[in-house]
Amino acid sequence: MELSQYIRRKTREVPVGPVVIGGGRPVAVQSMTNTDTNDTAASVAQIERIADAGCSVVRLTTQGRREAENLGPIVARLRADGYDTAVVADVHFLPDVALTAASYADKVRINPGNYADRDGAFEKLIARCRERGVALRIGVNHGSLARRIVDEWGDTPRGMVVSAMEFLRRCRELDFDRVVVSMKSSNTRVMVAAYRLLADEMAREGMDYPLHLGVTEAGSGLEGRIKSAVGIGALLADGIGDTIRVSLTEAPEREIPVARLLADHFAERPGRFPVRHPERFSPYEFRRRSAVQVPLTRSELPADMPVLEACSKNPTAELRAALLDLEPGCPAAVSCRYCESSLETLAVKAAADLGPLFLDGLADGIRIVAPQFGEGELEEVERMILQAARVRFSRTEYIACPGCGRTLYDLEGTLARIKERTGHLKNLRIGVMGCIVNGPGEMADADYGYVGAAPGRITLYKGRTVVERNIPQHEAIDRLEALIRANGDWTDAPARAESPDDGTAAEPQNAAQ
Repeated sequence: MELSQYIRRKTREVPVGPVVIGGGRPVAVQSMTNTDTNDTAASVAQIERIADAGCSVVRLTTQGRREAENLGPIVARLRADGYDTAVVADVHFLPDVALTAASYADKVRINPGNYADRDGAFEKLIARCRERGVALRIGVNHGSLARRIVDEWGDTPRGMVVSAMEFLRRCRELDFDRVVVSMKSSNTRVMVAAYRLLADEMAREGMDYPLHLGVTEAGSGLEGRIKSAVGIGALLADGIGDTIRVSLTEAPEREIPVARLLADHFAERPGRFPVRHPERFSPYEFRRRSAVQVPLTRSELPADMPVLEACSKNPTAELRAALLDLEPGCPAAVSCRYCESSLETLAVKAAADLGPLFLDGLADGIRIVAPQFGEGELEEVERMILQAARVRFSRTEYIACPGCGRTLYDLEGTLARIKERTGHLKNLRIGVMGCIVNGPGEMADADYGYVGAAPGRITLYKGRTVVERNIPQHEAIDRLEALIRANGDWTDAPARAESPDDGTAAEPQNAAQ
């Protein structure tokens, strides 16, 4: 990593249909439909709304052969309507489905865990992609590594890199280079470490494939935007990333303004900030720079803690260099000034600029300067940034997928109802997942899970263990509350005047992990 200045990682160009990713081009923005891929009209209409919002690459779930075959009519309708949006097939389990999808899509995303055996399926897919000029995304997910990888490496960033590199080497053996790689996790610390490790490993082996960035299951609202900005921003600040997706449990077109904001925010990062002690920086594992275990927000900063305020247009590198120059163990807070009129825009930029400094264990306090907003509003944003960086938990964390054509219920509405019921709880992680494809794996860090099992049916988890299967959906939230109560993790909501949302939340505990 180049700590002292912003330098984009050099990558090859990879054509994805009409769109080109990598090669120093501007960061491309992606999203994913949540329509039934068999419904041509609904899928096309949603892709066009996403494209009109400023997105150039759209992915559709292709969980079976019917969905893969229907990509043909979808692409034909899009082109007839004058849209040159790149269409990506998302394949999770079945190699034969990926082979079918490669006959119609511009890119096929596969999970390496489904190609563990050398039975020729991967080679067949590469041959089909080469024949049509189709790109391939090697999509490694933290929660769905192959069993043999987990047995040897655990579900760790290193295990994710081992999985990706195995297939990148196979692509190189086959002389196939239309490849993009992703290393997604709902845990920002795991996600950032995995991408950094992969970038280094690829450099050692002379590989220059573009990287697609994203935090999976980020949730909704301001919290989901901040969580995505912390993870994606940390990597964009490192010069890593050629295409991004902000995954929100909302209508997919609502993801695009956030992704565009992040891409534009890192389009230029001027300045050089000498780092005299690079040995103090630990990019692959979390290590606190000082003895302060719980980073502080604006109202908690002691008078004797130095506050370092960024003055440049590259606040991450500027503040990182200043923090690494301090004597070891010397605590310091970081600050940056913003003149945004939108709280959402302010939150995304501050999370992207300052969040990485907490993600890497460097900063001990945060103070956002924005006179146009109230102290309470700014403190809430600061708390959300610390939580997204996994250094301080002050509210329930929701690991919620954005939904796709596999989703088996009203995900957005259900998440809102679960938040209303459980939002007052402290230091809990609740997974809200549309189906079992990513559900059990991606919510592996969650204390409780609510997962679509069949139309109108929900399965509840305690950790990774199934507790109740196929509950009628109209009973499921009540049963989730009962499960939390039975395990001693429930507290009744405080009186409204003492709600966490009004700035009087109880002191949160440290949850750095």
